[in-house]
Amino acid sequence: MKKDSIYLSKLRDYYRDHRALPSYSTMAEVLGLASKSAVHALVKRLVDEGFLSKTPDRRVAPEEKFFERPLTQSAVRAGMPSLAEGDAPDGMAVDRYLINNPASSLLVPVKGDSMINAGIRDGDMVVIDTTAHYKVGDIVIAEIEGEVTLKTLAKEAGFWVLQPENPDYPIIRPEGEWRIVGVLVGLMRKYK
Repeated sequence: MKKDSIYLSKLRDYYRDHRALPSYSTMAEVLGLASKSAVHALVKRLVDEGFLSKTPDRRVAPEEKFFERPLTQSAVRAGMPSLAEGDAPDGMAVDRYLINNPASSLLVPVKGDSMINAGIRDGDMVVIDTTAHYKVGDIVIAEIEGEVTLKTLAKEAGFWVLQPENPDYPIIRPEGEWRIVGVLVGLMRKYK
């Protein structure tokens, strides 16, 4: 139902701002519904569709589908894809797409431009899996003498080296104690 998608968007905005869903009476105000029975009917529909659930104390809670964002069926070169009237694209939860192993994943902000030629920019957020097996060619976070760096893992004369993806930076040839913290499995970039 088209109206329900508008209500769902408003609930997602409320959740973003408050990290909780509103009570039934507040929901009526936020959504502009005239009665609690209209709110109950909406909540029932959203529960039936898998966006919400009811807790044992009868509160409303978001389900995983609540966090899904529209996913179109075709790629687009530039601009916004147009959807035919009534077409509802599939949804996708961004966390589920980017993070395979939540317990072993880190989100790490990128600082600097040493990986620019790999498409990783200053300010990006990389997703690192700390349990992934690494191999030559993987982009990894390595810790060397207490400092961490994001580089491409390579071998030189049989020894591991950390290759920047910017010719302005030197190859790092670790000596002594160092370790691979994890392997890059995803990247997020926010455009302002």
